[in-house]
Amino acid sequence: MIGRLRGNIVEKQPPMVLIEAAGVGYEVHMPMTCFYELPEQHQEAIIFTHFVVREDAQLLFGFNHKQERTLFRELIKVNGVGPKLALAILSGMSAQQFVTAVEKEEIASLVKLPGVGKKTAERLVVEMKDRFKGMHGDLFATETDFTLTSSQPPEAANDAEGEAVAALVALGYKPQEASRMVSKLNKPDADCETLIREALRAAL
Repeated sequence: MIGRLRGNIVEKQPPMVLIEAAGVGYEVHMPMTCFYELPEQHQEAIIFTHFVVREDAQLLFGFNHKQERTLFRELIKVNGVGPKLALAILSGMSAQQFVTAVEKEEIASLVKLPGVGKKTAERLVVEMKDRFKGMHGDLFATETDFTLTSSQPPEAANDAEGEAVAALVALGYKPQEASRMVSKLNKPDADCETLIREALRAAL
């Protein structure tokens, strides 16, 4: 089991980051809420990981804090929620927002997430609410609002929009829907991460 990585960020292609540790490059899938916090490319990062082994693939999921990984692990225990859906849920909502939505039984907020229908949302509320009772009450008590600034030149705007759409599709949105979400923002000078963040925020 790979539980923690410390290394330099070689490449950032949301929602995946390539981290080189001890000469080995690890492809790590991260929720966008964690991706926003990563250092810039070629800088060192420390992430907590969850390793998933399937018949057709071996996948590594990464998080900035142990609490986020704990929530991810509890999510994939819910019937009908796999790693990909859990990744989408934690990309559309921060850990604190998700906990709040579950505790307040905000079904309407949960169904706005890609891949989450009414039955899945209801199941999440019922099962996760019980799981939270067994955790520390302040497990996800703090939430930070990250403000992203654009450092991308205007001529790269089309690339940023394309990358943002691709990332949203990877998170479970349909291509047409992802394209519409990005185009509605009307932020031609924004970088990829900003576009993804704003699109996900607008979807809720």
